[in-house]
Amino acid sequence: MITRTLRITMAVATAAVAVGALAGCANAGGTDTGSSEANSTFTWWDPYPQHEEGSDWANRVAACGDEAGVTIERTAYDTTALTNQALLAAQENNSPDVILLDNPAVSTLADTGMVSTVDELGLDVSAVDKNLLAAGELDGKTYGIPVGANTLALYYNADILAAAGVDPASITDWDSLDAALAAVTKTGNKGITFSALNTEEGSFQFLPWFWGAGADLTKLDSPQAVEALTLWKGWVDGGYAPNSVITNSQNTVWEEFLTGGFAFAENGTWQVNSAAKSPFKTGVITLPAKNGGPASAPTGGEFIIAPVQQDTARYDTTRKIIECMTTPEGFVETANTFAYYIPPTADGQEALLEEHPDLSTWVDAVKAAKGRTSDNLGTDYPVISEQLWTAVQSALSGAATPQDALKAAQTAAAAETGK
Repeated sequence: MITRTLRITMAVATAAVAVGALAGCANAGGTDTGSSEANSTFTWWDPYPQHEEGSDWANRVAACGDEAGVTIERTAYDTTALTNQALLAAQENNSPDVILLDNPAVSTLADTGMVSTVDELGLDVSAVDKNLLAAGELDGKTYGIPVGANTLALYYNADILAAAGVDPASITDWDSLDAALAAVTKTGNKGITFSALNTEEGSFQFLPWFWGAGADLTKLDSPQAVEALTLWKGWVDGGYAPNSVITNSQNTVWEEFLTGGFAFAENGTWQVNSAAKSPFKTGVITLPAKNGGPASAPTGGEFIIAPVQQDTARYDTTRKIIECMTTPEGFVETANTFAYYIPPTADGQEALLEEHPDLSTWVDAVKAAKGRTSDNLGTDYPVISEQLWTAVQSALSGAATPQDALKAAQTAAAAETGK
């Protein structure tokens, strides 16, 4: 049987590749029990270096320490560095008490045995939406709690749709979206822009169409997957989407949309405030599934997790800190801080909508969303995702048909994952 130490060592050796695909060492003190001062200081790592000491976020973290009767020592890294540092700290038995971690990386850390389960911590996660909690599950165990979720939807230029006689409420499936794209391009406007970049951003933006067709990440070359890629290919070949989608980042997509020439742009909750300030009227609808209803879009956002500690007496305080961060009010504070993370519980969502009723479409999108590592994909996801974005690039560039591109992707993914 592989030991926990060896598993962590192996994870450290490969983490840079896996986390790089998913994107997006301070002294921890977590195992130092030699003084009362050490025991009253709890360490916290998060991926928000933009929120410096004295910011609302930093003050909120400190307040949860105060509520638990301890001082929190907070360290912030960028997303990729955080996972690598967490793995190194675990190898050295010097993990922090609490980490906020990008949700696809939770399974990477959990697979090493370095993360406590919610059951071990005594945390109640019964109120958390199951589709969001699934991103932190591996082999039937749950590791941590989402502090909120962002996802994708379809922004639209209301002026362009009005000129084309398109009611955004009529767009409920792929056929009605295709009809809307045909109508707006006839008026001389551009149809839709999205990111098909050869990085995780490309997979992230393709997944709603992939899942919306009924496809599964364990079978990349299914007829449903081919349908989804054929849809995108048809948009590019038909002039509904620009050829530049294969080099577009999500930021580039948004810049294109703000020029006012595109009817639609696929983008996320993080553009809500920008959309409100645009020089033209905007709106948002959930991404449609092939046969109607909202498609499952992938979830972004972080989980709050507790690494394994040698001094298990620390867990009681760790639990209090996590509970403080995950009240309905706490979820709303996080949503407002990160403009906007949608709370992962019904109570939190209700409280958010009382403050921001215009976010109702985003709440619906998050309710339909899905974690990229769900379905127990765990550490296989980065491998599968790379093959998926490679297939998308190949098909949209004309190097291969959608069917051939996805067949090659499935063969390569199966060879690497052994599945």
